[in-house]
Amino acid sequence: MMKQLFDTSSYRCSTLITKTYSTSFSKGVALLAPSIRPAIYAIYGFVRYADEIVDTFQDFNQSELLAEFEADYQKALDRKISLNPIINAFQEVVHRYQLQPLVVDFLASMKMDLFKSEYTTLQEYQQYIYGSADVVGLMCLRVFVNGNEKEYERLKPFAMRLGSAFQKVNFLRDFKDDMEGLGRSYFPNLSHTSLNEFTKREIIKDIEADFTEAYKGIVQLPMECRLGVYLAYRYYLRLLKELKLADSYKIMNQRIRVSTFFKMELLLKSYLRYKLNII
Repeated sequence: MMKQLFDTSSYRCSTLITKTYSTSFSKGVALLAPSIRPAIYAIYGFVRYADEIVDTFQDFNQSELLAEFEADYQKALDRKISLNPIINAFQEVVHRYQLQPLVVDFLASMKMDLFKSEYTTLQEYQQYIYGSADVVGLMCLRVFVNGNEKEYERLKPFAMRLGSAFQKVNFLRDFKDDMEGLGRSYFPNLSHTSLNEFTKREIIKDIEADFTEAYKGIVQLPMECRLGVYLAYRYYLRLLKELKLADSYKIMNQRIRVSTFFKMELLLKSYLRYKLNII
């Protein structure tokens, strides 16, 4: 009974982390079925903490922190408990949905952020995106299909394209912060040149192709999760539109955002389409 209370409080901590770091993602999770939400919050809490280590904690020994975080996670997998509530909630989800191979790939990409600042080849770029974004989408997919292996394999390609689209939009939105704050450049076509209208169009065309394929999978998701995923898709599609409208100079010098008005509009329209069964 007391362990159950500890686990419940651990999931609540993951929920708090999600709501603290991402209001947009939290809105999408809130539209998932109640039975699904805790696991998705747990996944987000874990990946957010790992991401914070490699992106934010420059005044600390990031390599040491990430190594300790991974070691604590590995111990939690063996013991099936951790006194770190974020890891405790996550390890339970990992065991329940068999996520361990995906977590290995995710942590590998996080380690790349500690020593790699430029991705000059398409292979490196795709490898990083797979580990940092695609596998997170696949973790969520395993939860969405409740461990159904056949459904997971069928929807897997679409989930990966959606994860890729989200990550590439983030790269473009965060271009200024990544370059100035972290000294990173992810897009291979920018390894020998700066962002200009031509390279921006190339990047956006690639992202649009990912979104087109991803949508084919969204409409096949179980109803329990379809609305939440669709809202996230519509939000990022709107953000891509804002990036498309902005010139390359603006992208390089400020962070493009979606206004609160448009976020509310997206929420209402997404809900109506869901209720009318036209997603």
